[in-house]
Amino acid sequence: MSTRTLQAVIPSIAASDGAGVKLRRSLGQAQHVRVDPFLMLDEFYSDDPDDYLAGFPDHPHRGFETVTYILDGHMLHQDHLGNRGDLKSGGVQWMTAGRGIIHSEMPQQSEGRMRGFQLWINLPAKEKMKAAGYRDLQASDIPEVALGQGKVRLIAGTYEGKKGAITGGSTDATYLDVHLPAGATFRHALPDGHNVFLYPYEGELGVGGKPLRRQAAGVLSTKGDVEVTAGKDEARFLLLAGKPIGEPIVQYGPFVMNSVQEIEQAIRDYQNGVLVG
Repeated sequence: MSTRTLQAVIPSIAASDGAGVKLRRSLGQAQHVRVDPFLMLDEFYSDDPDDYLAGFPDHPHRGFETVTYILDGHMLHQDHLGNRGDLKSGGVQWMTAGRGIIHSEMPQQSEGRMRGFQLWINLPAKEKMKAAGYRDLQASDIPEVALGQGKVRLIAGTYEGKKGAITGGSTDATYLDVHLPAGATFRHALPDGHNVFLYPYEGELGVGGKPLRRQAAGVLSTKGDVEVTAGKDEARFLLLAGKPIGEPIVQYGPFVMNSVQEIEQAIRDYQNGVLVG
């Protein structure tokens, strides 16, 4: 069986979002830096409360999904639908903005480490105006598979015949958090044609003899299995894969649609208080 090769590397850059939360952005640092269907990946990691206490106050979204994964810390999600979710270490918030949602994500700690990721996944045109939805997954809701001295956390998709917390959907997304012992090899079969990228957040990976450094997104080729090897230290990385949508993307801040006209409508709807419904 063939294996995928490393096609491009997207180093993350320092950025901020919300009310000033400091983070590192790989996908999404520019509007052409995407891996269809994935629009953006942010990593936030700080022991300094000044870097995260301002949080993400009320803000709108339309046309895509957001997935927030907390490694360390505690954030509270609230939205216009009345959903309220405590996002704690190891937990995931999977939100479908669809037609529109207004929500906030605010830290519930005044000190200590806040660490995690936010991923944006595009929706096809036929789903961009569907009703908004929300799933709150605690750490215990995320299946795990042992990997020698390491493990695989199955947020979405399947691994070794085991289903993740989320399966299906129009993009058939795979979201794995892999903890790989030093020098060990990880292999995973994915459908040909699905786009794949890796994001090491601890340690380094080797992909077909090429290095992939910490805090950089590695975009793989579209055919074959994923095969990577940890470096001299334990590696922890995200594996993201999905079926590409292949449609035009027009983004304006928190709105992601297929045309300028649809973006203008989203702005008008928000200004007129009818974004959600």
